[in-house]
Amino acid sequence: MAKIENEIALANDLFTAFEKLENEIGKTVIGQKEVVRLLITSIFCGGHSLLVGVPGLAKTLLVHTIANSLGLEFSRIQFTPDLMPSDVLGAETLDQERNFRFIKGPIFANVILADEINRTPPKTQSALLEAMQEGAVTISGKHYILDKPFFVLATQNPIEQEGTYPLPEAQLDRFMFMIKLEYPSLEDELEIVKKTTTGLTDEVSKVLSKKEIIEYQQLVRKVPVADNVFEYAVNLSHKTRPGTAMAAPESNEFLEWGAGPRASQFLILGAKCNALLNGKYSPDIEDVKAVAKPILTHRIVRNFKAEAEGITEEMLIEKLL
Repeated sequence: MAKIENEIALANDLFTAFEKLENEIGKTVIGQKEVVRLLITSIFCGGHSLLVGVPGLAKTLLVHTIANSLGLEFSRIQFTPDLMPSDVLGAETLDQERNFRFIKGPIFANVILADEINRTPPKTQSALLEAMQEGAVTISGKHYILDKPFFVLATQNPIEQEGTYPLPEAQLDRFMFMIKLEYPSLEDELEIVKKTTTGLTDEVSKVLSKKEIIEYQQLVRKVPVADNVFEYAVNLSHKTRPGTAMAAPESNEFLEWGAGPRASQFLILGAKCNALLNGKYSPDIEDVKAVAKPILTHRIVRNFKAEAEGITEEMLIEKLL
């Protein structure tokens, strides 16, 4: 009984902490509330996120601000065509005594901003795979555990596709969310311009500690889920798989490939966290729907017919929901 009471108290603390986080991040990032909510959800779920948006939408500022408000070590890696895996992971070098010494790369931080991740070749992109999945890296046969919590928040520019390397499906699947940033509203842009052209800046305060973030991540895993919510999430993933028994007509007509089991796992984890951020102690089907688009968008592959008819991934997911 005492354990349940402690977990309820921790759930209430998480709800309060989320409100504080929103307020702190809102000091420097105007608007984009849904984007902020999804990023915080992925962090509390222990997932990674891919931010897609045109230049100038404050993607880098947003990630940096979140890292500051969480009191986490931040590292930015600018992905370029000549970037090597050792530039990300680190490398062994000879010191003055001619002994090999390992110099840690920028991956050894809590929040990694992989800026324009699709501008580097697959060899370098894959350097992130082990870190994202295992929370560790292997260099010269030695295994290094990364400090927890650990998040990769990557950015991608949807225009200027010349000279880019599309992310492999295996790597895309490692990202819990693909979050699309839209242009700010007129009111938000007015506030942005007023705030950024005066020379006055607001300091972002640290809201949470590493220990608290890890406790909240563990709490999300413990949230109870009703069987009908499990079934809805798994059925939704199955509906996206063309040529299978449960495939939706839209999937058979417009999709080449559907979402794998990792999508079902993230739908449940995301629903659990979404419920907690809304002050609930258990998710319902609406919580699954709330996180479905950013989880499924990058896990389904359209066929030629869908592209020819201008049918987007979001439109297909909307029909499935």
